Amino acid sequence: MQNMIIYEDFSLYVEKEDSEIPWLKIFTKEPYKELSDVPIELRKKLWKTYDIIEYEMIQYYKPTKINMASFANILPRVHIHVMARFLEDSYFPQPMWGEKQRESKLILPDEEAFHKSVFHALTEKHN
Repeated sequence: MQNMIIYEDFSLYVEKEDSEIPWLKIFTKEPYKELSDVPIELRKKLWKTYDIIEYEMIQYYKPTKINMASFANILPRVHIHVMARFLEDSYFPQPMWGEKQRESKLILPDEEAFHKSVFHALTEKHN
């Protein structure tokens, strides 16, 4: 299953991770291996993109916590995971890659409206 792209421009893109929680990933278009390899202006844009997504997630979903991760061990290129976490999600307080804590059926607002909000916020900032 191919992940859905929420936003894309000439230097980066944001895609949805298929998950029970709201989870977006920010990728640079060029396959930089380490964050320190990314040119400084693109690094600033990457962090601004993260800030916007985090803000939109908090406003829309009112999560217990936002998690951010960037391992890049399996996919050795710069990308940042942004995840809205909830006390009731299947893994909380463990990471989404950790041990499942419970069965959960989160009832969340429509994700399509959230994706549109992220798209518009990023378009307004980056274009």
